[in-house]
Amino acid sequence: MPICEIDPWRTQYFDNVPCPDDVLVPTEDSDAWTWNPTHRWVYDKLAVALSQGLDAAPHGVAPTQYPVFSKPIYNLKGMGVGSRALESPADYADAYLPGHFWTTLLTGDHISSDVAIVGGEPKWWRHARGIASGNGTFDYWEISAESEPAVEEWCGAWCRKHLAGYTGLINLETIGGRIIEGHLRFADQWPDLYGGDPWVEAAVRLYRHGVWQFDDSKRRTGYSVVLFMPHGKAHRHPPKEMQAEIAASAEISSLQITFHENWSPDRHAMPPGGFRVAIVNCWDRAAGNAARDRLRSFFSAQDQAGSYQAGLR
Repeated sequence: MPICEIDPWRTQYFDNVPCPDDVLVPTEDSDAWTWNPTHRWVYDKLAVALSQGLDAAPHGVAPTQYPVFSKPIYNLKGMGVGSRALESPADYADAYLPGHFWTTLLTGDHISSDVAIVGGEPKWWRHARGIASGNGTFDYWEISAESEPAVEEWCGAWCRKHLAGYTGLINLETIGGRIIEGHLRFADQWPDLYGGDPWVEAAVRLYRHGVWQFDDSKRRTGYSVVLFMPHGKAHRHPPKEMQAEIAASAEISSLQITFHENWSPDRHAMPPGGFRVAIVNCWDRAAGNAARDRLRSFFSAQDQAGSYQAGLR
């Protein structure tokens, strides 16, 4: 398998593409940090803020004006606990935590962008917007076929200046065109919406040969529709026949059942707003919503019948 993927529901995107054993393509930030010692500094969000000329400092250096935004300096594994806007010195005192920093409170569109980089030069972009549904959950993501000129102009110049010598994929999160987080990997939730096996082949070629070759002339806007259920329940996976039928439906690209059936629920890292059980990648959001409704009915019926407990660990 070419992609170092720990989530079994996502290996479906990479199983069919051959790759030498010595070519390592990360999807986890921990792997990306380990394998890229020269550029791992991008995981330092304080350094990223300062590199863009934003006002920022670690807790212990008080802001001189408000509002600002406070969050952890590092966030490799969902460690965004305590992130919040600070409106006053009283807020700052209440939010004070070791390992956190404050920075300019940005406004505007929140966009997640995957970028193919060769020697610090961006060669390919793809942008996604998450439509939030509250408490850290998302209703769906739109993976747009369109460009984002403001993001590409600012972030392209930033990459050329700060990622010289880096070749690989990166993910940049921006608000109002300014970078709030950088990741030395791509978003592994929707490679099928980028182009499936040909796109994965291009990714492997990038890491193996240092070139980006991918025909993206037929790109389409896609959607990644997410299903959350209430916390506190253990679930069985839907029958494989049901999963196959949904994945084979018109306008559905793929289905992910996003939890380990033999793990207790509290072993999964989930947002406060719900327990994520499925993701439907699709080309038509109405079709994705219909598939999600069918899955919701399955899991709701399971909840009403009683939690699944046997064999959990």
